[in-house]
Amino acid sequence: MSDPNLTYRSPLEARNASAQMLRLWSPFHRVHTWRRIWLALAESQHELGLPVSGRQVEEIRAHLQDIDFAAAERHELRLRHDVMAHVHTLGDAAPAARPIIHLGATSQDVVCNADTLIMREGLELLATKLARIIDQLGSFAQTHRALPTLGFTHFQSAQPTTVGKRTAMWCQDFVIALEELEGRCAALRLRGLKGATGTQASFLALFGGDAAKVSALERNFVTRLGWDADAVWGAVGQTYPRTVDAQILSSLATAAAAIHKCATDIRLLAHLQEVEEPAERSQIGSSAMPYKRNPMRCERACGLARFVMSLPANALATASTQWLERTLDDSSNRRLSLAESFLALDGALDVMANVTAGLIVYPRRIAERLAAEMPFLATEELLLAAVARGADRQDVHEVIRAHSQEAARAVKEHGKPNDLLERLTQEPSFRGIDLQGVLAPDRHIGLAAQQVDAFISNCVEPIRERYRSRVAAGADLRV
Repeated sequence: MSDPNLTYRSPLEARNASAQMLRLWSPFHRVHTWRRIWLALAESQHELGLPVSGRQVEEIRAHLQDIDFAAAERHELRLRHDVMAHVHTLGDAAPAARPIIHLGATSQDVVCNADTLIMREGLELLATKLARIIDQLGSFAQTHRALPTLGFTHFQSAQPTTVGKRTAMWCQDFVIALEELEGRCAALRLRGLKGATGTQASFLALFGGDAAKVSALERNFVTRLGWDADAVWGAVGQTYPRTVDAQILSSLATAAAAIHKCATDIRLLAHLQEVEEPAERSQIGSSAMPYKRNPMRCERACGLARFVMSLPANALATASTQWLERTLDDSSNRRLSLAESFLALDGALDVMANVTAGLIVYPRRIAERLAAEMPFLATEELLLAAVARGADRQDVHEVIRAHSQEAARAVKEHGKPNDLLERLTQEPSFRGIDLQGVLAPDRHIGLAAQQVDAFISNCVEPIRERYRSRVAAGADLRV
């Protein structure tokens, strides 16, 4: 066997995607699905009285998995047609069935239906992985539902929130992504049996002009593939509408955006030393700086997610250039864009599942940063407290503004502690007001903790219930 390190290997295969997703997009699974389609076609034709014998059907059934890829490669070198190469390969293995394999069909009766079946499997796997992340973030949010932390808008200090509420925001994005994938999966349709340009002319000819039997053939065919008989495209050319691919890749990109947002926030918080991703005991952050603990998992997730987010435009370009009933430039493109979108998102989800299962929180660092900013953040409540004791609102506002500017200048220019409280204690307007009490962080987090509780009850728990039997432990990272 040749050394695999002497030729290019996709990083998606070598470093990122899971064994399950790699199996779904493998040549074996693809061609095995083709053979399932040829079997369903032959079974349906036999049942409706076409000259397809029970023996021929059983011979196809006996060879669903023993695929001779070397023989198929030899056939394709001669025929220059991948589907026909496998028709001949199956015919070699099942000689009695050879005359009726692919009877009345065009290549896209095989390829389009197979691609849809494979994408449904892929969407279901990705949905399970999204549900795992939602479950883990929900638990983390519940644990830290009431832990006050400094909020940020424009990455500038803002009103406090809680660690749990911020986590629920991440989780909400993943819930949206899961709903998008579930909806896309539910909306999938097979191409069915439509023939070369979508008119079903070949099947009509097989049945001597009996349109009812053509309809019965298609319904029988799709139900044998485990599909809803009514979930079939009604108006197609040679392929199913390639806008469907754009929709699917857009759905995957929605999940990728949720990953990118969450992972980026964790990277920012790691810089602030408030929240970090997990790390292995011997993990190296930098070859030159031994002290470093870089957020390499979140960085990796962002990189994969960004790749997934770039691909919907590619699918839209393909859909927009399908001339009339079809042109073949979609084929080579889709072999890349479909598989790699699924593989890259799969890898990114596994990374995020690893991260969300082991997030580390540093409450003292969180409290320290919040305490440093609280005098500024509490100024509105201080103003209201002074007015409640009879002070003039405009006068108090000016007093707080002037002292805040001076305190901020001392912090920024001279590195001094925030002494706004000490300054205000000298002002008559604030005599008798419990300034320290006003600064208690718990007084400034609003309904954050209750919002977390409601979110978990209304959004996370139903997902946990739906996926309880499917969500297992997350996959180990391969590197």
